[in-house]
Amino acid sequence: MSGPGAHAPAASGPADTVRRILDPASRPHPYALYDEVRAVEPVWMDGEHPVVVFASHAACASVLRDPRASNDRRHALMYGYRRDGAERGGGEGDDAAPRAELPSFLFADPPRHTTLRRLVAPDFTPQAARRLTPMIKDLIDDLIDDMAEQFESRSVVDGVGVLASPLPVTVICHVLGIDTGERGWYRTRSSLLGRAVDPYLAFVGTPAPGAAERQRAEAELTSFFTELAHARRVEPRDDVMSRLLAARPDGSPLSDTEVVTTCRLLLNAGHETTVNLIAGGLHVLLRHPETLAALRGTPSTAGPLVEELLRFEAPLQIVHRHAREDMEVLGTPIRRGTTMVLLLGGANRDAEVFSCPHSLRTERAETSRHLSFGLGAHYCLGAPLGRLEAELAFVRIAQRVVEPRPADEKPSFRPHVVLRGPETVPLRAAGVLGRDLPWGR
Repeated sequence: MSGPGAHAPAASGPADTVRRILDPASRPHPYALYDEVRAVEPVWMDGEHPVVVFASHAACASVLRDPRASNDRRHALMYGYRRDGAERGGGEGDDAAPRAELPSFLFADPPRHTTLRRLVAPDFTPQAARRLTPMIKDLIDDLIDDMAEQFESRSVVDGVGVLASPLPVTVICHVLGIDTGERGWYRTRSSLLGRAVDPYLAFVGTPAPGAAERQRAEAELTSFFTELAHARRVEPRDDVMSRLLAARPDGSPLSDTEVVTTCRLLLNAGHETTVNLIAGGLHVLLRHPETLAALRGTPSTAGPLVEELLRFEAPLQIVHRHAREDMEVLGTPIRRGTTMVLLLGGANRDAEVFSCPHSLRTERAETSRHLSFGLGAHYCLGAPLGRLEAELAFVRIAQRVVEPRPADEKPSFRPHVVLRGPETVPLRAAGVLGRDLPWGR
């Protein structure tokens, strides 16, 4: 176990293990690496700035709940801030040093985070999600109809392209009141931006590859939402952006930057994890046909199944927090300005909390303790909607797709490290039943 000094060099073994998480070869199954990190945590990286890595459930949960552990990068030496709070330069994510005005409430602390989150929260409550159920069911049936049509001309269909990707993108477009016909355009740019949160800077001291592409994608999405904001000012609608433009949280309107970046965040975060949840879940379920059969017979078990899939294949594998003041994590001293990297995918497979953690067990009582949606003030705003989409998608696959099975034992995974999921899920089936089949839930 390495020491807690601000620049304490880690033993080469643990630090190298952490760096191997970035290796594309580790993407299909990073959990053995997480186990190694957990066994020796905390692991202090040996770069220029203080970075410490945790993989146990106890440590990750402790940091997520601690108000001294900030999501605001202005508290991080790694992002160019000195211990006195002064900053250097500007930019977003790992692509550059932080700006004085952070780009979204995702990377903010209370009270700014609380103010912006409260404005959009009504659109993402469990009640709001349930109101979308008829629309989501119709959309899922439409997409499975597309799957059936594809099976007429080919023996293998990609479950990501036909269902896992278009479903969440279309739903969040509906919530935001934007054109669903451009969902492929949104998805491509959002996927590029997702790599900005990969922990290359923390682990190897350089941003993730593809910074120029990400900056172009960010600029294009910003331009799109800026034009949309101008249109909504002239002609408001019953949608999230119009409500943000009309809001007066402190007696004055939000800035255009706050409105645009909030909507951009909701588009990106509102579908990325759900795409990975459905894609990763489908990848797992094709290899557990008995679980799909049980779901077909008892659709009411979809809730526990999705919780276990969230634990087993976390769509959000890693998060960062930054010490806003000197603190401790389970007895480990953490100095102000230190970046803490939390391996949530490892915490979800901690044998201290989850029995037989590397096995899929939908009946386990402790499943709800997973950290895939976080904890505390930054608990995932879209969790109710993401859960609902996944539950309905898996129920309908079980009901309508006859004898689904994997067509590739070695599927490709996305290049992302934080937002982990299969690039494709090739599947075969004996047939697809009609949409007139009762849902049963």
